[in-house]
Amino acid sequence: MKKILLSAVAAAAALSFSQAALAGAVLDKVKKDGVVVCGVNTAAPGFSNADSQGKWTGLDVDYCRALAAAVLGDATKVKFVPLSSPQRFSALQAGEIDVLARNTTWNLTRDASLGAVFVGTIYYDGQGFLVPKKLGVKSVNELNGATICVQSGTSSEPSVADYFKSHNMKYKAVVFDTTEATQGAFLSGRCQVYTTDMSDLAGARTKAANPDDYIILPEVISKEPLGPSVRRGDNEWFQICRWVLNALIEAEEYGITQENVDQVKKTSTNPNVQRLVGSGEDMGKLLGLDKDWSYRIVKQVGNYGESFEKNLGPKTPLALPRGVNNQWTKGGILYAPPVR
Repeated sequence: MKKILLSAVAAAAALSFSQAALAGAVLDKVKKDGVVVCGVNTAAPGFSNADSQGKWTGLDVDYCRALAAAVLGDATKVKFVPLSSPQRFSALQAGEIDVLARNTTWNLTRDASLGAVFVGTIYYDGQGFLVPKKLGVKSVNELNGATICVQSGTSSEPSVADYFKSHNMKYKAVVFDTTEATQGAFLSGRCQVYTTDMSDLAGARTKAANPDDYIILPEVISKEPLGPSVRRGDNEWFQICRWVLNALIEAEEYGITQENVDQVKKTSTNPNVQRLVGSGEDMGKLLGLDKDWSYRIVKQVGNYGESFEKNLGPKTPLALPRGVNNQWTKGGILYAPPVR
């Protein structure tokens, strides 16, 4: 019995050692290479999009930069890897990227069967339909028999099938591998309708020669919580990626901005704020980071609201309202666990 007990203890110790050895693999790699490798969309205005000079902008891009600021001290130390929908999870599983921030829907299938784990929701979206005004359609219920452009490997593909089946409607799917190909086909008239997340539809409309020639139908047919994900099995990296997102959201809640963060750090007496700006209790040590990890996020990138406004908000070509993506204190459902 004693031998069995000792063997069990030894096995448990070996398992514990094995888990500890694996725990920091991605963080160690990121620190060694001096860069966060971030998988992003090939072209999704507002989320991840590169201009003619190769400069990336978007909500997901800002998240990747916030991660680099927290871990490496420099928000510019990011390598952006553009991925199509079919490529994204394979690239994550293969270790070609450290984090997938590609306006990707968090659902059970992806969370449980693709070797990925989602760190949270960065944008609450839903699937809709974009049509030319000349089609004369005002509702999705008028689309029976329509030809619909949809991207393969996305949640839009099964969602549109489920919706039409449940409403006893038929359609013809025209499927493409990339965002650019799907949008291009729709705008060139190869199909009557384009379906994807509402935010993507707003981005696609900006690429038309005359955006006013197209309308987004009012119906939203699905829930699409979009968020970053990491490879399953590295709990340390997962925790860092999760709390970077939470810090972005909580900084906005407390009114900490890129412009005022230094003053707040000097003067605030609120313990919750002090933790976020690095003047209070050291929360970084729990993540394997330094005390200023979240201060750097706000200083170098801004808070969630600042990123939303410059990439998606009313003053951008997408002109998206905050809606449910507003803070829980302002009528939305954006809510981060406290950094404490």
